Amino acid sequence: MWLTVYLAVILLLALCVFLEITARRLIPPQPASTAVANPAFRKFQTLFLRAYLLALWADWLQGPYLYKLYRHYSFLESQIAILYVCGLGACILFAPFASWLPQALGRRRSCLLFCVTYSACCLTKLSRDYFVLIIGRVLGGLSTSLLSTTFEAWYVHRHTEVHDFPKEWIPITFAKAATWNHVLAVGAGLVANLLAEWLHLGPVAPFILAVPCLGACGWVVLTDWGKEESEGSPEGDKQRPLLGPSAYPVQASAGARFWQSCQEGLRCLLSDRRVMLLGAVQALFESVLYIFVFLWTPVLDPHDPPLGIVFSCLMASSMAGSLLYRLATSSRYHLQPSHLLCLAVLMAFFSFFMLTFSTAPGQARPFESLIAFVLLELACGLYFPAVSFLQARVIPEEKRAGVLAWFRLPLHLLACLGLLALHGEVSGTGGGEGGSGTRHMFGGCAVMMMAALLAMVSLFTLGKNDTELRLEGSRDDGE
Repeated sequence: MWLTVYLAVILLLALCVFLEITARRLIPPQPASTAVANPAFRKFQTLFLRAYLLALWADWLQGPYLYKLYRHYSFLESQIAILYVCGLGACILFAPFASWLPQALGRRRSCLLFCVTYSACCLTKLSRDYFVLIIGRVLGGLSTSLLSTTFEAWYVHRHTEVHDFPKEWIPITFAKAATWNHVLAVGAGLVANLLAEWLHLGPVAPFILAVPCLGACGWVVLTDWGKEESEGSPEGDKQRPLLGPSAYPVQASAGARFWQSCQEGLRCLLSDRRVMLLGAVQALFESVLYIFVFLWTPVLDPHDPPLGIVFSCLMASSMAGSLLYRLATSSRYHLQPSHLLCLAVLMAFFSFFMLTFSTAPGQARPFESLIAFVLLELACGLYFPAVSFLQARVIPEEKRAGVLAWFRLPLHLLACLGLLALHGEVSGTGGGEGGSGTRHMFGGCAVMMMAALLAMVSLFTLGKNDTELRLEGSRDDGE
């Protein structure tokens, strides 16, 4: 298993390099944009990415050994499932709070709050006390919600309201962040494996390393971003008091805007069948990903693989999927995002179908399970850019935040219910490699993927002649 995992990560990284080179050869280079040539924009972009990538790096470091750490502390799989449910439940509770906080507290202060809460989450991993670990999971849920909202809110506000850069330049920055995000994810697995296994520091070591990374992120936000704001408009975030009468109208206004956004999002969701079907696909697909995040370690760990390298393997597979999406939607091949989304859901269904057989009690086949996990991550690499494209086309920009909030609610609830069902399965029988709970859960995930596939086929049929769901310049546009 050890040799297989190392060979797999080498092959997958080689595939990523090959796909990147192929993409650069086949996709004609775009003429240099005004954004690339604008030194003020490049300086501002670098300032943002310096902090944001540190935050992403600290987040990825915690991925490979979270489950392993809880097992190292001798907790049962049913207890670990409850810890994961606490994290997901915190995401549900804090998602509205995280959307409202940047407007009420200030965008830069919200980013600093993320650094503090995530550092505290990492430090709780030093304790073997179950209650302290639950607090850590709650802090992790809050921090994850803040990471997905506050940094983007700061950037978009400064980009448009302070520097007055064109809105069309915003995707340039986040495309660069997405590229680096894949690289950081692969590197995080390698570094975590180095600390935990090669240097024999144990599974808690990556969490300890994340703390100084978060401290560096907070320092950049506190100093460089503060300097940037002081040089910008006088009404920067640091001008707003934390307490006092002037804060309360801002908070009330922010809360009212959030609930109004949710109401408009719900109306959009119920009035447009395309939005409803896309929301169903997203809720089903992404909820099983949360279950996969919990289950991949107990499936493979009994066979003693290097978990950090396995994590890098999975992230490299996801990177390969993103590169394949880039190639497939290029002018050379011009496949439609809806087709690739169907393919991604079908691949995910097939991977979970494989897992129901490779995790049979007493007949575990770890190599087949590893292949299924790699296939699932490849599907994720195709899924996320495809679903983002379709969301941008079917959901009006001013209603997108509210609609996505409604999408996330069933997503997290389904994941929580799945983990609670797994907790019930394994609490008396034992899970992991030998119990039937894991196999049943993968079977349930396969059923959910089948439902997502049916919803995707309905969306594809409904929008077959809908030019909004197609790339510009499609070969079929004139037909």
